[in-house]
Amino acid sequence: MPALTMLRPSLQRIDLPLLSAALGLSLLGLVMVASASLQIAELRLGQPFYYALRHGVYLGMGLALGAAVYMLVSMAWLEKLRVLALPASIAVLLMLFIPGLGREVNGSLRWLNLAGFTVQPSEIAKLGFVMYLAGYIAVRKQALETTWQAFLIPLGVLGMLAVLLLMQPDFGAVVVMGVAAMGMLFLGGVPTRRFLLLALLLSGLAALVAFAQPYRVARLMSFMDPWADQFGSGYQLTQSLIAFGRGHWMGVGLGNSVQKLFYLPEAHTDFVYAVLAEELGLLGNLLMIAAFALLIARIFLLGGRLEARGWQFHAQLVYGIALVFSTQVLINLGVNMGLLPTKGLTLPFVSYGGSSLLISAVMIALVLRAGTELKGYEERERGRVRT
Repeated sequence: MPALTMLRPSLQRIDLPLLSAALGLSLLGLVMVASASLQIAELRLGQPFYYALRHGVYLGMGLALGAAVYMLVSMAWLEKLRVLALPASIAVLLMLFIPGLGREVNGSLRWLNLAGFTVQPSEIAKLGFVMYLAGYIAVRKQALETTWQAFLIPLGVLGMLAVLLLMQPDFGAVVVMGVAAMGMLFLGGVPTRRFLLLALLLSGLAALVAFAQPYRVARLMSFMDPWADQFGSGYQLTQSLIAFGRGHWMGVGLGNSVQKLFYLPEAHTDFVYAVLAEELGLLGNLLMIAAFALLIARIFLLGGRLEARGWQFHAQLVYGIALVFSTQVLINLGVNMGLLPTKGLTLPFVSYGGSSLLISAVMIALVLRAGTELKGYEERERGRVRT
């Protein structure tokens, strides 16, 4: 695709609705993290705006990193480097188990200590796996449609990454990567009947993993009836549901949440959505969901246009990013509302978390770059037709 390598990114070709949705959600996240973390930051650190300021720094870093990726990383160059994505993902996950690098919090070894910052390798691994799988589908699309072997190879890779993630343990990242992989393979042309057989196997494995650890069993039981043990295993979910109940139509007002006052654990991270629902009510809730719907819909539509053009790697990468975002959003919202068992997953752009924010910014930048290159190519093509 030599014509693509000559194209330069242009702000005039950028997808403004998609960019506006991402920026709007990021600003909303900064406001909600500040609101949800004031009391806990003051109690723990004596600095009420500690988490808000750090989140603001991460947001600035994310904007700078996203701008650099958009301006400097062409899709043709990224396609050539896709072979490094999987080794890099494996390497960064293995770094967790190097003494002195891995940091354990609440019984989970999920963070790396690097130069004063904590990095969550699973966030990097998600993007790396999506890049690997996009390249694999682009190269072996025909084989995926006809042979079992081509279908099973990426599942074996997913299984290897899942083992590394479960050793942390990080079951949520495994679910996100698994859903993204299944969606990408389905959109890549794998026959539906193979997914039916695989669904039976994965259901059995998921049940085995879920019941392998006592804390996961407790989460499942509390999900079924959180009020049965509202001061024990069901405490987090019941406090979240109380926050939703207090929000009503218009909310109690920004900064006026009661549940964030040490009732709702992790109010600025996994359960920031519950604080948002309490303070901004149903109206604010629906506006945030509408922003996510716009963001994800624009990404999927771009993936369809890229696929129609025949740019398989670009299309699959964009599809994978859309699937990662949509899966994380659905799980986080479902957990906060009691529709899914409690699982530690951030809400993209909104929850506190530097690694999530930086990788989300990179993903959006790659989508915007793919869309810009497509528009530029279409403009040049129309120019050739007119002449």
